[in-house]
Amino acid sequence: MAYKEEKFLSKNWIINYSMVLCGAFILASSFVFFITPYKIVPGGVYGLSIIIHYLTKGVFSFAPEGLPVGTMGLILDIPLTIVGMRILGHNFGIKNIFGLVMSSVFIDSITLYWGYKPLVENDALLSSIFGGVLFGVGMGIIFKAKGATGGTDTLAMIIAKYTRAPLGQLLIYIDSVVVLIGLIAFRDWKIPLYSWIVIFITGKVIDYIMQGASYDKTVFIISEKYEEIRHKILYDIERGGTMFRAEGMYEGKEKRIIFCNLNRRELAILQEYINEIDPDAFITVMDANEVIGNGFKTFNHV
Repeated sequence: MAYKEEKFLSKNWIINYSMVLCGAFILASSFVFFITPYKIVPGGVYGLSIIIHYLTKGVFSFAPEGLPVGTMGLILDIPLTIVGMRILGHNFGIKNIFGLVMSSVFIDSITLYWGYKPLVENDALLSSIFGGVLFGVGMGIIFKAKGATGGTDTLAMIIAKYTRAPLGQLLIYIDSVVVLIGLIAFRDWKIPLYSWIVIFITGKVIDYIMQGASYDKTVFIISEKYEEIRHKILYDIERGGTMFRAEGMYEGKEKRIIFCNLNRRELAILQEYINEIDPDAFITVMDANEVIGNGFKTFNHV
């Protein structure tokens, strides 16, 4: 699926490109301050770039500390992007190219100012945690703006096209291979352990950014007092809902199931009310990661 580019200098264009710029800066900060100094290899092209950076230390006179991580990431990204566009037929768009270029530029620019010293000295674990959080926040913001930073996700999509393998599993396999390359290169068992911490936290934070912080609950209610509960939801809590006709599996009796979405405060009010009028009611409560519609999040904020 190709993303449609926003009209140049429109409100959405300015917002989304600003988000990509902000996300790229946060992503770069995670590498410079927390990840790169401890040789952590969180998969992807930047994981490979960190390996190359340390293996080339002292090799080239123009880069005595090793080839720059950002520049190497961009060099690795370019062929992947070109091949992805040719094989997958995707229009990655200017915004996506902007994202991968700015991520590279910010990584090398911050490194020139800060150097290769960690923000937190002698604590690789804490750096793994905060590096993963910042990495996830940066990636999540970029994804939220419908941008991308290239990388191994493109390679995974190419492999998935020919193998029909699940994309998520392929990403895990590819990132794990990069982590194992880091183990071979640095010969330190702590590095893959820290790297997998970063990968795990990054994934969780990206999900959190994409889905948002939600306190909404999805509720299914089975009760003989369904009319009273229906009235409570509609006229006291002032929420809508749906009522289903169902048949009990044990006795084959007809039942009514009420389905509705509530916030935590409304759920507490409803649970207390149901407990008073029908202690035998059956209630199932689930977390709703995202509720879109009247009374909740609107489509304009998705």
